[in-house]
Amino acid sequence: MKEFIITEERTEKAVLVGLITPGQNERQAREYLGELAFLAETAGIDPVRQFYQRLDMPHAVTFVGTGKLQQIHEYVIENDIGIVIFDDELSAKQLRNIEKVLNVRILDRTHLILDIFARRAQTAHARTQVELAQYRYMLPRLTRLWTHLERQRGGIHMRGPGETQLETDRRIILDKIARLKRELVEIDRQKSAQRKNRGKLVRVALVGYTNAGKSTLMTLLSKSEVFAENKLFATLDTTVRKMIVDNLPFLLSDTVGFIRKLPTELVESFKSTLDEVREADLLLHVVDISHPSFEEQIEVVNRTLVEIDCKEKPVLIVFNKIDAFTFIPKEEDDLTPCVRENIPLNELKETWMAKLPDSCIFLSAKERTNIDALKSLLYERVREIHVRRFPYNDFLYQDYSEEEI
Repeated sequence: MKEFIITEERTEKAVLVGLITPGQNERQAREYLGELAFLAETAGIDPVRQFYQRLDMPHAVTFVGTGKLQQIHEYVIENDIGIVIFDDELSAKQLRNIEKVLNVRILDRTHLILDIFARRAQTAHARTQVELAQYRYMLPRLTRLWTHLERQRGGIHMRGPGETQLETDRRIILDKIARLKRELVEIDRQKSAQRKNRGKLVRVALVGYTNAGKSTLMTLLSKSEVFAENKLFATLDTTVRKMIVDNLPFLLSDTVGFIRKLPTELVESFKSTLDEVREADLLLHVVDISHPSFEEQIEVVNRTLVEIDCKEKPVLIVFNKIDAFTFIPKEEDDLTPCVRENIPLNELKETWMAKLPDSCIFLSAKERTNIDALKSLLYERVREIHVRRFPYNDFLYQDYSEEEI
């Protein structure tokens, strides 16, 4: 059986393919392919060109039309391209038909994200979750892996080797999925015991779109080294640190970042990691305000929080990266409506954000701007939760070890 292949270490050139549809306009399509290019770079791939096509919906057989596919094929041959990456998840039929025409390695957005997760996973917990997601992705696409046997048919009432091998592989993968689920249940049991050992400490969880600066902020607040990098999904494993602000102790956790079109296989497999979010008393929603579509990224995170039953939790929005915020002033005679790129930060703060005076803060984790103000606001929020939890008794401080956390 063919195993799930992680992108090779050597840099390969790739082209990216996306659609402009009634539900995804040209601006969104270009932004999504820009994000796909960042994903490719994170996986060690060099995206050299982007192809777009306007369609009402993805072509059921080849995702894009045959003419566009032929255009991509000609470019691939002329420029020695090794990989073609599609911005949406492809079916087994689409993968098979596209490979026949292009004759290079084909990835879809889900496969690429799984590749990155496989590279980034450090602990046994993360590796188990990624492996489970990979097999869930692979299972419905098994037929594609054995197309080289499809012409070898047996006689009457006889099954060809392709069908036999397909059934064998399916059983193997189902067995592996069952084993990985059992392993995750045991890991989850241990994690749950660890969380219970933390006692009544207030829990604060950092959430946000990937690469919003959560890990950098975690390092500043907890004064401990947490891995941070200008790449997507730099953090997979949940990191929990004990914090003390003005003698008030609480727990701060950093979680995996969210992203558009996050594969369902990963959401399902990483549910245990997201338990830190479910059990948190307060969420710090970190937003990259310098990103042109930060409001859409906020919606992506909010939808994911709804999916994991966290929509009712109190949230403090942290608008990060104000040092990178830029805008292009409009000409005086320009009567077109203002967009995010034309609005200065001070004016932006007077929009819907003005309705959140005690629920948001603007800072730069990189430049350490407004960090003390965040600590003060965090102290007030944690103290409110603490007083509700212990209305009559003083909090008994417990010195938890890193192993317990």
